[in-house]
Amino acid sequence: MVDSYVFRDMREEDIDQILEVEQASFTLPWSREAFYNELRTNRFAVYLVLEEKEKILGYCGAWIVIDEAHVTNVAILPEYRGRKLGEALMQKMMSVAREMGARSMTLEVRVTNHVAQSLYRKLGFQDGGIRKNYYSDNQEDGLVMWVNL
Repeated sequence: MVDSYVFRDMREEDIDQILEVEQASFTLPWSREAFYNELRTNRFAVYLVLEEKEKILGYCGAWIVIDEAHVTNVAILPEYRGRKLGEALMQKMMSVAREMGARSMTLEVRVTNHVAQSLYRKLGFQDGGIRKNYYSDNQEDGLVMWVNL
């Protein structure tokens, strides 16, 4: 049940666990330095973790600029997928973004990632366009999606 999980801001000491989630989730995982820089130097960045008993199960990041939030990444450990944790994490990020003054949220998702697209549509996201060759690992197009908060 989602109620037993804790949402909180990401901290530098979380990066080792975040890298485990990242490497299990993406073909081009972000580096330790990328997360460190997001937490230390990017004044627009907001990162949340989802944990249970101090184990990080997933995370979500966004840049909030003026009144728009742009989701940079969201991931759940593979063995915890299918439990509506990604949905809960996205709902929490949407709420945080709204509280910080964002009126809309946008993201890119692989055109072949129908599971993620289905989740985003369930949360109210709409298709906004295609970014050709967006993903550098295989030049896959990215579907831009957006939602009013």
